[in-house]
Parts: sequence; structure tokens; C-alpha cells
Amino acid sequence: MIKYSLNCKECDLKFESWFASSKEYEKLKRKKLLKCLNCDSLKIEKSLMAPRINKKEYITRDKEQKKITKIKKKISEYQKFIKNNFEYVGDNFTHEARSIHYNNKKKEKNIYGTATKDDLKELSEEGIDVQTIPWIEDSSN
Repeated sequence: MIKYSLNCKECDLKFESWFASSKEYEKLKRKKLLKCLNCDSLKIEKSLMAPRINKKEYITRDKEQKKITKIKKKISEYQKFIKNNFEYVGDNFTHEARSIHYNNKKKEKNIYGTATKDDLKELSEEGIDVQTIPWIEDSSN
């Protein structure tokens, strides 16, 4: 279904009407079945119409975007805390985590870095407590 704004060229009446499709509108016009409601003129033309904007959909997208922005901000705050309070060990994370766990002298050391899922599973099976957080690469962090 499509809704058109129509204009009568004789009496300048503006009105709206629904059609099954744009082809259906053209077919009815060709067969001279479109008439003005006011003066019965056949000189009916489509006028410009603005597309209908679904406000609810826009509001929903806006709310979702605000949630995403809020989550990114919180992750960024965590990242700043971690960078300021933990030592970055990069790809050496698995080795360093084991060293801390098995060597009581290093218990006070806080680290962060990267590890594979398999490495994290092995560390967990060994009783080494590790946490995974999403990491957003950003030049401002």
C-alpha cells in the first residue's frame, strides 16, 4: 500500500488517497477513474510528499546508541584504571600469571596483557584467577 497526496488542477483541492502500488495509481489515472472529490474533475496530479519517519524507531535507535556510548565510557574508565594500576605484560601474560601464582614473593603484583582462550582455560584449570574484559583501542585511553 502506498499513500499519495493528490491535487485537483481545476479547484486546487488537496487530498490523500491510498493505492495498492504506484502502478495501480498510474492504471487508475490512465482509465480516468481518479476524480476530484469536490468538482469531479479528472485533472488529478500527485504532489510532493515527505516520507513518513517512524519516531518510535528513531527514539529506540537513539536510546540504543546512548546505551552503547555509556557502556564504552565505562569500559574506557576501567581501562584507564587498569593502565594506571597494573603492569602491562603483553603477550607474556600467561607466563607472568603463572609466575605470580606459583611464586609467593610476587603475589602483590597486578598485571594485564593478552592471552588466547586456550591459555585462559589452562590458567583457570590450574586454579589461577584471571578475568577477561572487553578492550577498546582508542587513542584517548
